[in-house]
Amino acid sequence: MQTFFHHVSGDRVAIRVPETADDLAEFWKWFYAARARGPIAVDTETTGLATYSSGYRLRTVQFGDAHTAWVLLYEREGHHASYARDALRRCRDILIHNAAFDWLVLDRHAGIPLEDLAPWTTDTRILAALIDPRQPSEGGAGTALKPLSAKWVDPAAPDTQGGLTAVFRSLGLTKETGWAGIPLTHPTYLLYAGLDVIYTARLAPVLRRELDRLGVRPALVPYEHAIARICAVMQRRGLLVDREYAEPLAGRLTEEADRYGAVAARYGVASVGSPAQVAEALQGMGERLTERTSSGALKTDKAVLLPLADLDRDWKRIGARDPNPLADAVLRAKRAGKWGVTYAQAFLSHADAAGRIHPTVSPLAARTGRMSVTAGLHQLPSSDHVIRRAILGEPGHVMVSTDFQAVEMRVLAALAKVRRMIAGFVEGGDGFDIHMFTARLIKGEGATGKDRKLFKGAGFGKVYGGGITTIARQTGAPESEIARAVAEYDRVFPEIKRASSRWQRQAFQNAMVYISATGRRLPLDRDRTYSVVNYACQSAARDLLGQAMLSAEESGLLEYMRLPIHDEILASVPAEDAPEIAREFERCMTMDLYGVPITADAEIGGRSWGSLYGADY
Repeated sequence: MQTFFHHVSGDRVAIRVPETADDLAEFWKWFYAARARGPIAVDTETTGLATYSSGYRLRTVQFGDAHTAWVLLYEREGHHASYARDALRRCRDILIHNAAFDWLVLDRHAGIPLEDLAPWTTDTRILAALIDPRQPSEGGAGTALKPLSAKWVDPAAPDTQGGLTAVFRSLGLTKETGWAGIPLTHPTYLLYAGLDVIYTARLAPVLRRELDRLGVRPALVPYEHAIARICAVMQRRGLLVDREYAEPLAGRLTEEADRYGAVAARYGVASVGSPAQVAEALQGMGERLTERTSSGALKTDKAVLLPLADLDRDWKRIGARDPNPLADAVLRAKRAGKWGVTYAQAFLSHADAAGRIHPTVSPLAARTGRMSVTAGLHQLPSSDHVIRRAILGEPGHVMVSTDFQAVEMRVLAALAKVRRMIAGFVEGGDGFDIHMFTARLIKGEGATGKDRKLFKGAGFGKVYGGGITTIARQTGAPESEIARAVAEYDRVFPEIKRASSRWQRQAFQNAMVYISATGRRLPLDRDRTYSVVNYACQSAARDLLGQAMLSAEESGLLEYMRLPIHDEILASVPAEDAPEIAREFERCMTMDLYGVPITADAEIGGRSWGSLYGADY
């Protein structure tokens, strides 16, 4: 038996590593005694983060409480692996930090279904996010184990992580290769592995007490765990990649990037990734650039270039000016380059043996609780079919997308109690268009499509916190026109401005924290308190989607669900049952929020995700 000692918060703790059958028998004695005392913390060490990649290995499985950790050398197989599996099956109260990762690792590589572990698991990462959802860059502690342990358990907690990184370097390894390359029995590696479960065991009760002290709504804890489990099931299933489409697509995108890069070069931009070159060339063409980065450099990001190219966020012509050919070329060269590498090539290289990618669905990615999906799948333009065409439904299936209708505006109307807006949603029927309704309230029955676009921009400015400059850039309208539209918006819907002021006052009285409609804590930045409207609406919309996902599971639809994307659930369903299943998804996503009907529409496509966006397959 190898034993390592360490001090955590002044206590001497032990990390034990069984090597013989007798050592493993000692583990069982500890395990049963620890299980009787309370929850057992569980963790894994693996060769990396790509759980479904070829050659991926589960190296160790750790069990621990506040004073003792046991590191079982799973990679040695035999009794080491079988004892780890047996212990996992016998746990009835488990603590895991970032549970979804370990659920999927153990599901894939130890044969322990995540459905067997999830009901017994408390995820300390979820508890921490409900206390403070901010990342370190936003002024919070984040949700990583070591920083949280440093904040709540022991300020010296990150030291072992730094020590392990130094060991990686001494062995000629990097942070990426170190996890697979470090010897299984390296003392620093084993110490690091064991301390993680001790930190988790100590973190859980502290976070529970803090949740109670802050009065966080108790129902949020099991709710978030259920959402995490559903997202893990979707990640495990993955998405089928159409290799026959993706391989030539990668080549075409490379050629497109080169072609538009050559156009940019004719204007003196040798590298479209150089903001300084792009800014200098645009100024030489007479463009006026005013926005700057924190370092003082002129901005030439997508938000700046799109209006110069006369394009909106969906890459459609605005019609406000003659497109600047350099801005257009830089945008298209960068997009093609990104799409070729981030999507087409990545789909091919990251697909598992069954031809599936397994993007991570993070249920608590943003401060508001909004979900995100890795591989950039939640950042695709809403009108694009090129990348989505590479993702397929199962054989004999079609893709179904069920999307909330105008959910941001419905949530805003409900939370701010906007009388005329609520009346429109209640009385408007299935084809109700809130933006044309607003245009007609302000301009009369003769309101045009241009008026609709203008007031749509003003409405989304209210929801997303965009100022007049931002709205003008997105719509192509002059700032003076946007200012008048926003003033008119405030006149016909005065409740929004009053609600914003009220919510900001409530946050000031609560240590700069706004409490959402569902009881979620949303910290505000003192210099951006106006963001409270955005946070309130985004958070409530996210929880509507979460409730819809739970309802869909209860209706037996989880087996078809593939991704939550913004306000949409993407599904792969048998073609012959598609109409019936689509109606059931609509039912699960239809509900009421403070008297405002929340509705959804399901669209049935073809075999590929791209078919829902215009692709022919």
